[in-house]
Amino acid sequence: MKDQPADIDESALRRALTAWKIDAASLTYAPVGFGDHHWTAVDTGGRPWFVTVADLAYKPHCGTGTRAAYGGLRRAMDTAASLREDLGFVVAPERTPDGGTVLRLDERYAVSVFPFLDATSGEFGQVLDAEERGRVLDLLAELHRAAPPASVSVLAPELPSRAALEAALGELDRPWSGGPYAESARALVTEHAVGFRHRLAAFDREAAALRERDAPRVVTHGEPHPGNLLRLGTRPLLVDWDTAGLAVPERDLWHVARDADDLARYAAASGHVPDPAALTLYRLRWDLDDVSVYLNLFRAPHTRTADAEQSWEGLTGTLARLTGCTDDDAIA
Repeated sequence: MKDQPADIDESALRRALTAWKIDAASLTYAPVGFGDHHWTAVDTGGRPWFVTVADLAYKPHCGTGTRAAYGGLRRAMDTAASLREDLGFVVAPERTPDGGTVLRLDERYAVSVFPFLDATSGEFGQVLDAEERGRVLDLLAELHRAAPPASVSVLAPELPSRAALEAALGELDRPWSGGPYAESARALVTEHAVGFRHRLAAFDREAAALRERDAPRVVTHGEPHPGNLLRLGTRPLLVDWDTAGLAVPERDLWHVARDADDLARYAAASGHVPDPAALTLYRLRWDLDDVSVYLNLFRAPHTRTADAEQSWEGLTGTLARLTGCTDDDAIA
């Protein structure tokens, strides 16, 4: 996130880092990513660390409410740490001496510590060429063949934030008062409400059909887009594992595969022939979930910040994309 949160006490964060035996000589906010907050810490021995503070109030994919979200986040981080033992591309959190991967900072926030890597990061929305996509698809095939760690959560295809989304749709006839974007968000959703509900109904049908097919589940990352890729030479690494869980492979694949050749390469590497309907489902799910995240932000107390502006642009673009067509898109 671009905006450093005022309610995170850096002295408390320094104290939390001692659970990893890190005595921070410096702590610098890093305005990167979207969703979590990040700092770079340098310990008294001169070693740098990458520190992530997760906002449990906005982690519906980990659980509803901060207590459940913390449990889900801990399972995801434990899963990543276990996967790292056999998969070199997994950038997982460091464990504390007692084996923990995440620590409560307070009721709302939780801390994880990662190795600081001198690597090139990708950007969300970046278009990968065929060679780069091939390397990522090979990486995903390796991940999907891995034995599931005991800590991994089983993920349903349905929207984790569905209740909050329905609450927002049910209150379009009354003012929203969260902050400067609240009423604009309500007006925008009202304008697109018919088309949006059409897409939501299509998603429900496809999610029910996927459940009926009872397709095999594998360990998935959840968001293997370029923004979560690091590059050390030509080898990609995957970061941000808080969305990890057992699901069908297409949950990952739609982020990467762009054509039939990509799907064929993955099938050859993994032994699994991708399901076009599941690819369509998870692409649609991503947009619906994004709308829910943005509406949660704008219905809650907020101010006019760079992060809020980015969220507004995301909401307008996602609603336009969702309601600008009625037929499901598919990978050729």
